[in-house]
Amino acid sequence: MTLPPAGRPTISGTRHAISAGHYLASAAGFAILEAGGNAVDAGCAAGLALGVLQPDLVSVAGVAPILIRKADGTVESIAGLGHWPRATPPDVFMREHGGKMPPGVRRMVVPAAPDAWIQALSRHGTMSFGEVAAAAIRFAGEGYAMYPLLRESITAHEAEYRRWAQNAAIFLPGGKVPVIGQKFVQSDLARSLTYMVDQERAAGGDRQAGLQAAHDAFYKGDLAREVVRFVQAEGGFLAAEDMAEYRSRIEPVVARDWRGHTLLTCGPWCQGPALAEALLIVERLGLDGLAHNSADYIHRIVEALKGALADREYHFGDPAMVDVPLEQLLSAGHIAARAAAIDLARAHPGLPEAILGRGNALPEACAEDLPKVEADTSYVAVVDRWGNAFSATPSDGSWNVPVVPGTGLVISGRGTQNRPDPSHPAGVAPGKRPRLTPNPAMVVTREGGVMPFGTPGGDVQIQAMLQVMLNILHFGMEVQEAIEAPRFASYSFPSSFAPYEYFPGRLAVESRIPAETRAALAAMGHEVKDWPDMTWLAGSVEVVLDDREAGLKRAGADPRRPAYAIAI
Repeated sequence: MTLPPAGRPTISGTRHAISAGHYLASAAGFAILEAGGNAVDAGCAAGLALGVLQPDLVSVAGVAPILIRKADGTVESIAGLGHWPRATPPDVFMREHGGKMPPGVRRMVVPAAPDAWIQALSRHGTMSFGEVAAAAIRFAGEGYAMYPLLRESITAHEAEYRRWAQNAAIFLPGGKVPVIGQKFVQSDLARSLTYMVDQERAAGGDRQAGLQAAHDAFYKGDLAREVVRFVQAEGGFLAAEDMAEYRSRIEPVVARDWRGHTLLTCGPWCQGPALAEALLIVERLGLDGLAHNSADYIHRIVEALKGALADREYHFGDPAMVDVPLEQLLSAGHIAARAAAIDLARAHPGLPEAILGRGNALPEACAEDLPKVEADTSYVAVVDRWGNAFSATPSDGSWNVPVVPGTGLVISGRGTQNRPDPSHPAGVAPGKRPRLTPNPAMVVTREGGVMPFGTPGGDVQIQAMLQVMLNILHFGMEVQEAIEAPRFASYSFPSSFAPYEYFPGRLAVESRIPAETRAALAAMGHEVKDWPDMTWLAGSVEVVLDDREAGLKRAGADPRRPAYAIAI
C-alpha cells in the first residue's frame, strides 16, 4: 500500500499525550489518561488494544517489550519476551526440519505479553487489569472497521490463513478476505480476555491480588490448559510448567549520552543496543554541514548502520545464556574502529567484518529484488501529566502459527527470530529467548524532558528510529515533520526472520528522495532499489516529546500506517 504525504500537524497539549499504531488504541489509552490513570495504565490499555486492532501484527499472547521511565528518573525495561519451552531439543530444527524454521506450533515460545502488561501494571500502574483491558474487549467483541493495511496483510497471506481452519474462520469470515469498511469481530478473543477479568474480580477488592488472579487465569487456569493441550497435540513442546513458571525478566536499561541527551534502549536480547551503536558511529563520522537526506548524509547513516548491525549479527543473543560483550561494543575504542573502517566515498559491498572476536558464517546472497517483509509489530508511546513515560513495541503475527481453537489466542511464534543452528549467538536452545527485533526506546533530553519513540518494521526498526531521532534532535524538525520525512533502509545483513535472507549492498529509498540523490548513492556502490513515495515498509515511527522549554507534550504519528496521536 502506498500513501500520499499526509501533511499532518504535530499534536500538542499541556497535560498528556499518546501515539500508537492504530487510532482506536490511541483513543483507548487517552481515555485512561483522562480518567486519571498514569502513562503505564494508558500504555498497557493501548498495547492490549493493539493486539485486537492489529491482529496481523500483534498478538495478545505474543511479545511486548516495555521501557518505562518514571517522573523521578528511575528507568527499567520489562523484556516481555518468552523463552523456548524447556523440552525443546536444541537440534530439532537441524535434525528434523532441514535447518529451517517451519510454520506452526514448533516455532512457538512461551507467550509473554499478558505477563508483561500485568507486571507493568503491578509495579508502576494504578488501575486494574479489567479497567485497562476494557477497550480491547470491546473492540474484540463489538468489532471495528476493516482498514487497508489489515486487508492487505490478510490478502498477502490468504493461503497461510487457510492452512488452519480456526485461523480462516476469524480472518476470512464467510471464506473471503474482508472488504475495507466491513466490521471485523473476534468473539473468542473477547471471551478469553473477559475470563481473565472475571478471575480478577473474583479475587476480591485488593488490586495486586486481582492482577495476580488475572495473570494466573492465563498462565495457570483454563486458558493455559487449553493452550498446552492444543500445542502438544499439534507436536509442539510447550508444557504446563513453562506457562506456570513464566515471568518476564526485569532487565537493565542501556543508556548512552549524546550531545547532552541520553538515549535509553533495552538490552541485547533485542536489537536496541544497535541503535545506540549506530548513533555513536554516526557521531564519530560527523554530520555537521551535511544537508538532510543528501547522498553523503545517507551514505554515512547507512554505513554506520551496517557496522552496528554486523555486531548485532555476530554478538547479540539472550544475555542470560550468551556472553554479549556489550560494554566493549559501545566503548569509544570500538566505535572509533567501526568508524575508521568506513569509506566515506564508497559503500561496503556487504556486511562489515567482525572487529571484536570471530564473526559467523553468513548465508548466501539473495538475488531477489527485496526481502519478503513480515508486516509485524506495532508501537505505543505515552507521557502523562506527571512526567512518567512509557514505550512499548508489542508484536507477533497470526498467519504462520495456528490460533488455539475456541480462545482466539495466537501463541507467540517469535521462535522464527532464533537461528535453527544452536551454535549461532541467536541459536535455538531450551529456555533461551529469541533475539528480538522489537525495541522500544526513549531519549532523555538535555532540557530534562523525555521522548519515548519506536516503530514496527523488523530490521528496519532501528534504521527508521535513528533517522527520525536525528531529524528532531540534529536537524531541529517538528515531530510530525521528522516522522513524515522520506526514509531509506539497508538490507545488507542477514534478516532477523526465517529464512534469514541476505541482500549485500541493497538499499531501499523512498522515491521522494530526488532521483539525482539516488543516482549519487548508486555511484558510491549502493545497490539502490526504489520504494514508493511513502511506504509502510519504511516503518511507522510514533513519538511523544515532553518539551520542557515550551511546557507542552508534543506527539506525532506515522501516516505510513493507521497510527494517530492525541494530546490535551
